[in-house]
Amino acid sequence: MKKLSIVGMIFLLFATAHAQRMKEKGFGLIHLERHQVTLGTGFRYELGLFKNVSASTSLTPGVAFYQEGYTGGLAWNTRVRYYHNIEERLDINKNVIGNSADYLALGRSVFWGPLQLSQNLRNDNQFAIEFFGGLYGLQRTYRNGFNFNAEVGFGYYQGDTVSDGYGPMLNFTLGWVLTKRKKKDNYFNGN
Repeated sequence: MKKLSIVGMIFLLFATAHAQRMKEKGFGLIHLERHQVTLGTGFRYELGLFKNVSASTSLTPGVAFYQEGYTGGLAWNTRVRYYHNIEERLDINKNVIGNSADYLALGRSVFWGPLQLSQNLRNDNQFAIEFFGGLYGLQRTYRNGFNFNAEVGFGYYQGDTVSDGYGPMLNFTLGWVLTKRKKKDNYFNGN
């Protein structure tokens, strides 16, 4: 019975994704970039999945706070983002090129002791902390390719050689988008 419900959930997920893509004039994305690579204070790759939803992975600076203390340095991040204000930005003639919008995300971040610049958890830097939680963020990409991304979230921290707990997480990056971006006119044509 448990296997049947898992298979049913997977089928429902794919059916929903397929229906969403068909509603978007075939299999194309309306507003999101299909692929976006950003290099700067870190590295990020973002893949447009379907209307207003993308998945990303990055190695960027981040700060984790929870009951046991804090750590700040490089973190490996994975996100599933839902951009909630793309249509509103278009309605008031604001830029949405390069996925320039605000988003809600489910995220996972991993902080390894040797990659941390500052922390008060352990003196020997032999730890790892994994964050699972919800985030709110904003991303802006300008015509010259300059990009910034800022996000704040709250979630559960699972520690390896340090205690588990709950707390906030901050992430901020600056960089340049290396991939070609859609032209503004394409957004109004449904491309």
